[in-house]
Amino acid sequence: MRLDKFLAHTTGHSRSDVKKFLKQKKVQVDGEVITSASFHVDINAHMVTAFGEELFYQKFVYLMINKPQGYLSATKDAQDATVMELLDEYFERFDLSIAGRLDKDTEGLLLLTNDGQFLHEVISPKKHVYKKYLAHIEGELSEEDIAMLESGVEIQDGKGFEFTTAPARVKVVGENEVEIQIAEGKFHQVRRMFASVGCKVVYLQRFAIGGLVLDDDLALGEYRELSEEELNEIKKST
Repeated sequence: MRLDKFLAHTTGHSRSDVKKFLKQKKVQVDGEVITSASFHVDINAHMVTAFGEELFYQKFVYLMINKPQGYLSATKDAQDATVMELLDEYFERFDLSIAGRLDKDTEGLLLLTNDGQFLHEVISPKKHVYKKYLAHIEGELSEEDIAMLESGVEIQDGKGFEFTTAPARVKVVGENEVEIQIAEGKFHQVRRMFASVGCKVVYLQRFAIGGLVLDDDLALGEYRELSEEELNEIKKST
């Protein structure tokens, strides 16, 4: 990899800034001052330092966020706050995308990554990766209603088109508290599914995607990178 590209990625500075650092002799590779932007860096072998600080190349990023209500699952928006505003400046250098969006008024597990293949594996309906939600509802949910949700119900997709949902997995876990798992992700799908059987969702949280469960230690608005074990766990689900 060219040295200027490596420096821009690891520091977050522009290519023009990086070239200035090189001219100022602030960059070393294996202890030798390098001023050429086209110098080739072996990211697995060379030790690169800038201003005396060692730099490490990170190709892919996998973030778990506990999304609060009021934030859009989008990388940018002209009017509303997005989940990108919850991240430190360091992550601005990565072209992050969202693996499975959440509605503005839904809380819980959200994944961000710049790994396109991983993104496809998680969100593709063909992969049947179940997303698990906890819903607080108003209204009576009968055994017949549960059977309907588990076999598929007719709802609209947000664009005015009706479709039949894929089979869901439904479990009543408390008074007016229901866990529901779906492998799709249409606009307001969980809310629309419950509405189709006469129930209103008053609170909704996604707590798992495949085998990956939201970290209980993450407060709303907090995030962290996935561990190798967690990454492997969700990949098993795809």
